[in-house]
Amino acid sequence: MIKLDGAISPENTLFVLLCFEGPDVYSTAGGLGTRVTELGEALATQGYTTHLIFIGDPYKPAREERVNGRLILKRWSQWVSRYYPNGVYDGEEQKLYDYNESVPYHIYDEIVRPAVAENKTVVIMGEDWHTAEVITRTSDLLHWFGVRQKVLMLWNLNSLMSLHRINWGRLNFVATLCTVSKYMKHKMWEYGVNPLAIPNGIPSRHLNPVNSEAVKRLRSIAQQGDPRRIFLFKIGRFDPDKRWMMAIEAVARLKESGHPVTLFVRGGIEPHGADVFGHAYHRGLVIRDVLAQRPNLDQCLDAIEQAGPADLYNLRFFLPEEFVRTTYAAADATLANSGHEPFGLVALEVMAAQGIAVTGSTGEDYAVSFENAIVTETDDPDEIVGYLLHLRRHPEEQERIRAAGRYTAEQFLWDRVIENLVGKLEFLARKQNISFPTKQAAEANHEVSLEEKVPYEEAVGGKTARSL
Repeated sequence: MIKLDGAISPENTLFVLLCFEGPDVYSTAGGLGTRVTELGEALATQGYTTHLIFIGDPYKPAREERVNGRLILKRWSQWVSRYYPNGVYDGEEQKLYDYNESVPYHIYDEIVRPAVAENKTVVIMGEDWHTAEVITRTSDLLHWFGVRQKVLMLWNLNSLMSLHRINWGRLNFVATLCTVSKYMKHKMWEYGVNPLAIPNGIPSRHLNPVNSEAVKRLRSIAQQGDPRRIFLFKIGRFDPDKRWMMAIEAVARLKESGHPVTLFVRGGIEPHGADVFGHAYHRGLVIRDVLAQRPNLDQCLDAIEQAGPADLYNLRFFLPEEFVRTTYAAADATLANSGHEPFGLVALEVMAAQGIAVTGSTGEDYAVSFENAIVTETDDPDEIVGYLLHLRRHPEEQERIRAAGRYTAEQFLWDRVIENLVGKLEFLARKQNISFPTKQAAEANHEVSLEEKVPYEEAVGGKTARSL
């Protein structure tokens, strides 16, 4: 790609990602950790120095470099996390206090000040409500030291949790607000703000071909000797928003109407799971639990095959990515039929594996019904039943949807999403009167001296939480 003078490039720009979740097992509770990990890796792979500051595993190094030193992981609040061993949100308020008190000074001292001295621009992006306060404090601190104009600050919303804790007027004043879909953009209108929509992405490995022999074997297992049997898959938290009841009821109605079904289920530990399996039991579905200890793909298939005949298989073990992608490809459809979905990453991953995704109609901007997916518009289980039977009657449509879904997934690789992000950053930089020199021009410019500034701590007569 030809870079024109004035364009954002790895030579003149670096990124700081702020998030509670991150790449550690300790730090991952949902899709947010996956998002920032993959975004950070994609930025670093493109050549951008990227700092990811997150609540990390307390027993791993405080600083770790990856991607040839361009991705810098900074595990924050480890001294707090040692008191809370049960993951990132254990001791949430205590970690949040430490994060808010100490991260802004680190960003100024260790990242922004050296970058400004090298005539580089810093892009800071916070994720979800936990980082709203630290974004505003960082902006205030950078303004105090006279370098705020060299920094682009964004805050991105991925979920609707705890929005009542955000000072929207203050946050909207100091940062550009973003979100992951037009649906979420419209949700944020209710708070008097109008964010930019920048989608989520998927890593390129999701486009790798799925093992065709494994797909064939899995379909054979799921069909249980009956080629007419419909094979479905549903994966996600046991949350009412995921419309598990709708999916279970659709399976029961298919069975009652003479269309046998095999449904693979992988949920979480949420209490709603008891309601889901209780409803399946009362509707006459045969349920089998499948257990395994950190299996590979073949061991997953063996465990399911040995479980015996059933309508619903409850997969109670960690699913390796290879197995999940194989199931996406083998199933007649994956039920990602959420009633509230900020973006819908599962459906996009299904498309990448050339599966058929049954989506809801909220944040899945990329889904077009009977073109690249099946889009449900209601919470009526008969809608799923009707669409699945339509596909069964029209196998040529199945192949067309699978091919179109794969093409759609290619448009949402992280590299494509970063192009979208950079385009919006250049628009924001113009509004902020930031210019992006070439590497040669940056080296020739006079370095900005910050040594004469009075330290902020001295000016206010206090200390940072980091120094206590």
